[in-house]
Order: sequence, then structure tokens, then C-alpha cells
Amino acid sequence: MENFLFVLGKDDNEAATRCFQFAKIAHSKGHHVDMFFIDAGVMWANQDRDLSQKTDTGDCPGDYLSYLVENEVTVGICTPCAKNRGLDEAKFFTNMVLDGGPHLIDMAADGKTLKF
Repeated sequence: MENFLFVLGKDDNEAATRCFQFAKIAHSKGHHVDMFFIDAGVMWANQDRDLSQKTDTGDCPGDYLSYLVENEVTVGICTPCAKNRGLDEAKFFTNMVLDGGPHLIDMAADGKTLKF
């Protein structure tokens, strides 16, 4: 099996939906999956956020994110990106932790990287 790193850098409903969808697919096929949210993508770490907004294809971030949380797929949240946006780590989903660039580079070196 392969290692995959999914990087979400946008506060965009369609980008988040696809990122979560493909991470779920890779994980459910038995691949190792890591995720990392950077820049405005860190806004998706907030568990109080509405995840039900539909994309043009009729799915939404909540259709896939719940699987990732339940299966404890690790999501690193860029520390300065989150702190500078006033995000409270206590409101993160349980599989999400503050993380940094050195770990992101290590994960990228060890797997196939997809950026959304």
C-alpha cells in the first residue's frame, strides 16, 4: 500500500469536499493517509462549522469528514495559520492537532502529495 498526504489550503467548500472525499477513498482502500491544513484551509478544523453546504455534484464536506474523524485519520493543522486566525484548538475535531512545517515536509517526502 502507498502513503498519501492530502493538503488543504483553501477555505473553499468544493476544495474541502474533494480533499476529504479522496482522503476517505485512499484510507478505505487500505492506504496510509495523512492530512495537513494550511493557510485558509485551517478554518475546516473548527468542529462548529457547517459541513452541510452542497457542492454542484450534490455532496458536502460532512459526507466524508465524519469518516476521517471516526477512523482517526491524522490531520495536522498549521500552528501559525491557526493562531493568526484566532482558532481555538479546543474546537478542533478529535483527529486534528496543531503541527508545523518540518512535519509537513517529512510527510511529503514519504508519500504522494495531493493539494486542494
